Amino acid sequence: MTNSYDDLETAGCIFVVGSNTTACHPLIATRIYRAKERGARVIVADPRQTQIGNLADLSVHHRLGSDVALLNGMMHWIIENDWHDKDYIAARTEGFEALAATVAAYSPQRVQDITGVPADDIKKMAELYATCGSAALLYAMGITQHTTGVDNVKSCCNIALLCGNVGVAGGGVNPLRGQNNVQGACDMGGLPNVFTGYQPVSDPAVVEKFSKAWGRPLSDKPGMTITDMISAMLDGRLKALYVIGENPKLSDPDWNHLQHALNRLDLLIVQELFLSETAQIADVVLPAASVAEKEGTFTNSERRCSRIQKAIEPVGNALADWQIICKLSTAMGYPMDYPGGPEQIFDEMAALTPKSYAGMSYQRMGLNGLQWPCPDANHPGTPILHTQQCTRGLGKFHAIEYQDPAEMPDEEYPYFLTTGRMFAHFHTGTMTRISSHLDHEQRSGYVTIHPDDAARLEIAEGDLVAITSRRGQMEAPAQISAEVPPGNLFLPIHFGEYPANMLTSAEAFDPLAKIPEFKVSAVRIAKAQAA
Repeated sequence: MTNSYDDLETAGCIFVVGSNTTACHPLIATRIYRAKERGARVIVADPRQTQIGNLADLSVHHRLGSDVALLNGMMHWIIENDWHDKDYIAARTEGFEALAATVAAYSPQRVQDITGVPADDIKKMAELYATCGSAALLYAMGITQHTTGVDNVKSCCNIALLCGNVGVAGGGVNPLRGQNNVQGACDMGGLPNVFTGYQPVSDPAVVEKFSKAWGRPLSDKPGMTITDMISAMLDGRLKALYVIGENPKLSDPDWNHLQHALNRLDLLIVQELFLSETAQIADVVLPAASVAEKEGTFTNSERRCSRIQKAIEPVGNALADWQIICKLSTAMGYPMDYPGGPEQIFDEMAALTPKSYAGMSYQRMGLNGLQWPCPDANHPGTPILHTQQCTRGLGKFHAIEYQDPAEMPDEEYPYFLTTGRMFAHFHTGTMTRISSHLDHEQRSGYVTIHPDDAARLEIAEGDLVAITSRRGQMEAPAQISAEVPPGNLFLPIHFGEYPANMLTSAEAFDPLAKIPEFKVSAVRIAKAQAA
């Protein structure tokens, strides 16, 4: 997030796109409620009707995968009405002319034809966002999990820059991370092309610095994304897979394709708290400690690094993740020992990550943590990014044309399918489905279908239905609700008995980020045949 959670409450307008915020980020949703109570206008754009949409001053339902067109249409109307911040654009950005030329072709009427959102609503969205004071834009995986995910994010940045909403209180471009320490994992180098703090592995000076610190020559070649790994398993280039706290058997696309890839491995190691679907097929399971049984730091969506402190000792043979990794590294020939524990590891990382973490320490973080960048011990942390200028200097506009999703409905597969979360469960349900209280809230998977479609197909509430895509078929009970538009279906991702990724594609992914298009698949649906 460029801004902070508290800062949302000062916004004049909050634009939520591609985020079921109350279900997936309930604490952030409370900030939106408070902002609304203080007078903020709220816009929600989501293919489904969500609880956060019920709160909104304006809630629209655009066709799956049409985010670029919708945002281009808003920018067209903002420029048409002279609502853009010309002084900000002149002083702090570049590329405006190319952007303006591109969005000139996205009239509200044309965008209505692409997105299904009425032209008058597109105009109203643009007016609210551009004229209600500082505007915060929030997005989640409804923006990123597309073949055009990078384009979608750039379009979010475009509209924020257009209205001078980057680097200001109550504004910003604010991605809501999908899990509690995703930001921290990325900050720590949990990406294939960077070391900590996004220092590129392709930079010789960076490689030299880390090689010297760790006493081994390091590669300057980026590693594989998950999408690349699956292909490498299939063609024999990847022989072993070490999975830490992830459940790819449920979370990765195209179940049959993935199962075939996992079967090609010589060795599958899973480090987990519970016997997830992936752990059940592993050759080795390493028992990890829970959050209550270990110490360290988490960094959340607002870039706040906070300490976690151990409440109890690990149960049985479980160890903290860092201890398991140290033992494995030592056994493989690289002695790794941190007698000072997680604090020593953090200090090493901070010393090697000067621009963002160098000023942090366990003592300075205290109870409330610190937000990066925090470059030195006297720095208070950074609640809002880019207040003086963008990291690259001038904020860059990207002129982006709309593209259809990889799969569109056709005669054989006439329905759009999207996947996501529901309020009671988290991710693949590895932990939440073990909780009796949460399991009581929702014990079974389901597929949501619009009442008009259900009536036409003679499907009643609770009927077992078969959903088929080009990858496979699965069956699930029907949930009939107008929360999805006609011609659309929704599957939650939490239930191993009803694996949504049986239907999603491993071949459709963003060419840059390599994120699969979980949010759009073409399917057909019918009553399941009686056994």
